[in-house]
Amino acid sequence: MKPHLHWPLAAALGAATVAGFAPLELFPLPLFTLAGLFALWRRAGSARSAALLGLAWGLGFFLVGVSWVYVSLHDVGGMAAPLAAVATLLFCAVLALFPALVGYGYGRLRTRQPLPDALLLTGLWTLGEWLRGWIFTGFPWLALGYSQTPPSPLAGFAPILGVYGVGAIVALMAALAAPGLDRAAAQPPHRLTLPLMLALIVGGAALRLVPWSHPVGAPLDVALLQGNVPQSIKWNPEQLPLSLERYRRLAAAHPAQLTVLPETAIPLFLDQIPLDYLTALAGKGELLLGTALRQAGGGYVNGAVALTPGGGLQTYAKRHLVPFGEYVPPGFAWFFGLVRIPLSDFSAGPPRQPPLTIGGQRVAPNICYEDLFGEEILRALPAATLLINLSNTAWFGDSLTQPQHLQISRLRALETARPMLRATNTGMTAAIAPDGRVTAVLPAFRTDALVVSVQGHAGITPYMRHGNKAAVGLALLACVPAWRVRRRQGRATPATRTA
Repeated sequence: MKPHLHWPLAAALGAATVAGFAPLELFPLPLFTLAGLFALWRRAGSARSAALLGLAWGLGFFLVGVSWVYVSLHDVGGMAAPLAAVATLLFCAVLALFPALVGYGYGRLRTRQPLPDALLLTGLWTLGEWLRGWIFTGFPWLALGYSQTPPSPLAGFAPILGVYGVGAIVALMAALAAPGLDRAAAQPPHRLTLPLMLALIVGGAALRLVPWSHPVGAPLDVALLQGNVPQSIKWNPEQLPLSLERYRRLAAAHPAQLTVLPETAIPLFLDQIPLDYLTALAGKGELLLGTALRQAGGGYVNGAVALTPGGGLQTYAKRHLVPFGEYVPPGFAWFFGLVRIPLSDFSAGPPRQPPLTIGGQRVAPNICYEDLFGEEILRALPAATLLINLSNTAWFGDSLTQPQHLQISRLRALETARPMLRATNTGMTAAIAPDGRVTAVLPAFRTDALVVSVQGHAGITPYMRHGNKAAVGLALLACVPAWRVRRRQGRATPATRTA
């Protein structure tokens, strides 16, 4: 293939990779598309060319995978279409810098020896994804490991290495396969390629059978309410009765031990909601409600409130806020003149907050975007026996957000071996077992309630002990063989010249 065709091919491979994630979940696909990118990197003539190939792959991947950013800015936020398109392109271009950086690093450090190069690609890719999930508060959406939810056998590694570790295994398999796609390769694939890939697949399948946690307490009947209130009318004061009546009706029709309403389900501060209305929502059970909470010293937080029959009140305040959605990054106040976002100046909650005691279980709430960050979920563990995510994805319309976010929650369940419940405004409201399987789900954009019986779990997974440190540490170690080969090659060069 002519070199000038490599860039569009890289972009096409990136775009195709999105099909490996929800809703299609063609989990083997990212292995092949990433192997294609790695094969292109092997043929790149310089580190700069490899970086540009990584940038092209990233643009294809993110422009398709997070196309919902445009929906949020234009369709829901009211930003002018040209500005929303430019903003989406710039956002995706920034995200594409991470695979570009990986390509540049590989171009600088490659050894042209199959196994050290495969390990180098694995290490650099994993470090690039981890960096994307950390720098500037992080955006780990569509990290490679999310594509490997069950039935993928590689899901078995999630309780040990987390999402970045699962992604590293996919990257290793792709790197081992890449020489077979490169017809111009001087060396054949390493002889360990097939045995190692088979060992990883069989090992992952075996690990899926390991019971990392055990049931505790009595099962809890839970009603997860999906109000399906359009974002365009949710914050209109004239439409407030619609929200109040819709959730009251859903709660009355689906009584349960615990009733859960999604993020900011009632567009009021907690102190503005009548107590008798909250009591009616709880019925004879308990209530977990996503709502904005005023702080005693001023300001407000995006929170969750648990109301018990005895009148007790427990609260949780969202810790990891969404930049440009829940707070204003320094120097970007002008942005909010272009888009309509109510309550866009939240304060962050404390880093560590104890689980809430609800229905005999220890519940760790997380709000919307927070469940992207596995290590932050761990702060409530191992005490928590149940995870509950409260989300309002109405901001993203009818897009890939809903199935992608559900898949993210499945990884959190796998990493912690805890059940995860999701109560969302427009979708996807669901119940997830500790092994990452979705046991019940409501279709998106339906006004309904999902009533499930959930069993709390206790226990400690290896990932709960070390978080992302193991995956990052292994990624660094994977780069060592290539570094050592490069050192030997550097020392050998003067002698070769003398000869």
